[in-house]
Parts: sequence; structure tokens; C-alpha cells
Amino acid sequence: MRLLPIGLCLAILLSACGSGKKTDEQAFLEGLDSAKTEGPTISEEVIGDILQQIPSPLEISVLLKESGKKYNASYLNSPDNTSKYNTNYKKALNLGLYGTDLGYTNIYEQNQDGVKYMASIKTLADGLSIGQFFDVETIGRLATNSKNLDSLLLITTQNFNTINHYLQSQGRANLSVLFLTGGWLEALHITCATASANPDNQQLKETIGEQKIILESIMLLLSFYKESDQNMASLLTDMEELKKVYDKVKITYTYKESTMEVVNGVAIIKDNSTSTIEITPEDIASISAVTSSIRSKIIS
Repeated sequence: MRLLPIGLCLAILLSACGSGKKTDEQAFLEGLDSAKTEGPTISEEVIGDILQQIPSPLEISVLLKESGKKYNASYLNSPDNTSKYNTNYKKALNLGLYGTDLGYTNIYEQNQDGVKYMASIKTLADGLSIGQFFDVETIGRLATNSKNLDSLLLITTQNFNTINHYLQSQGRANLSVLFLTGGWLEALHITCATASANPDNQQLKETIGEQKIILESIMLLLSFYKESDQNMASLLTDMEELKKVYDKVKITYTYKESTMEVVNGVAIIKDNSTSTIEITPEDIASISAVTSSIRSKIIS
């Protein structure tokens, strides 16, 4: 399955970007829990490269719907939990989670729930002083139309790049990493829950197995901050526990020479290499258990 860019792990919620006015920047700095993060800065290119590897919450949601399973709100983080998140660390992680949840409600056309998640997302974004990047009217329009998936993915990716650049300029690229991690973890959690209820679905199993590669990339990003940020160091430790269960999953890559094809008058290079994923029901159960444990810490 071709995996599309994650955008911000905020599914369809990002829309028109405002300009970075001085007053917004001052508000942003005043809202920080602490001073700018010490240590190495992760370039936008590095984060962008990892973004390209991570499946979009929208695409994951499409896969779940196609599996034949019905909408299940119990898989999601309640939109009423926003008042619990009083630190930038919790706000950023749960902003990512809520983005995935919004994508899930959108694909199943649960507009009433979607409105609640949009409100929670806006609350957290305002709390992080990045609310200026969210146009609620446009968000609402996009959230009620799941037909144009490619356009929505393009919008989310473009707007994540703008927000990421803004955070980079403020020395807070760690927030981008937390958005990404929260959204990815929620997508994995929902996929595991769906796979457990649908054990014969091979595509769901392979999607869970594929996340082994993504996990390693996310751990690399978190490792940049382990010496300077206690919260991110703790999150990295949790991810190391998840890696231990993923070590049992085997991914075999078979190289095959690429070929050139002409599609709609345009020459493209076709990658003919394949990957084989070996993952057992026991592996999925273990991955699900550890993922749920990490998620419980994040949403509590």
C-alpha cells in the first residue's frame, strides 16, 4: 500500500495560514513552559523526510473503513479531555492525537463528532499560540467533505510545513516532533484495535508491521532532545519498550530493478522492489498492549 505524507497528523484540519505577526510571536514565546530548547536543532528537511514515510491519518482511516468495520468512537480520545492538558508537552502530543481522531470521524462522515474535535484542536492550538494558523470556517467546510482526499492531504502538508518553519524560527522544533508522534501513535492505536476485531484482514496486519520502520525514525527524532527535555526523554523510553516488541516483526526487502512507464503522457520511474512483512497475532497483541499503555499516559 502506498503511504502518503502525514501532513501534521492533523488530518484535514489545517487550512489558511496567517502571517507570523510580531504580536503572535510574542504571545507564542510567553506561552512556553520553559526557555527555548537547548541542544541541536533538527532541520526542516530532516523532519520533512520522516513525514514522507508516515501514513496519513486520513489514509489510515480509509483503510479502516474499507476493512468493513463500523465507526467506533471508543477508539478515540474524548474531545472533552482538553482541560487536562496544561503543559505544552501534553498539548502538542494531544493536538496530534486529535488530528488523527478528526480524520477518523471525517472518513466515516460523523460530522457531529468532527465538530467537537475541531473545537478541541482549536483550543489546544490557541494554547500553544499557533491558533493563527487555523481558519475554523475553512476547517468546517473541509471536514464535511471527504471526497477530495488528495487536495486535503496537500493542504495539510503545506500547512504543516508553514507551522514547522514558524516553530523552527522560535527554537521550538520539538513541538513539531510531538505533533508527529502523537498523531502517529493514535493511528497505530486505532489500527491495532480494528485489527484485533478483524483478525483475518491481512492489509491491517501489514500496515501495523510497516510501522516498525516509522518507529525507528520517530525514536531518532526524540533522541535529539533526551538530554535537554525530561518529558521527551521519558517518551523515548516508552518508545524503546514498543521497539522491543517490534523487534520480533521481520521485514524482508527484495530489490528489483526499476522500470520507466509513461502515464498520461508523463514518464515516471516505477519502483518494482517489494517488502515482505512477517507478523503474528501474538506480535499484534503485544504491540497493541504497549501502544495503549503509552497512549494512556499521554491522554491522562
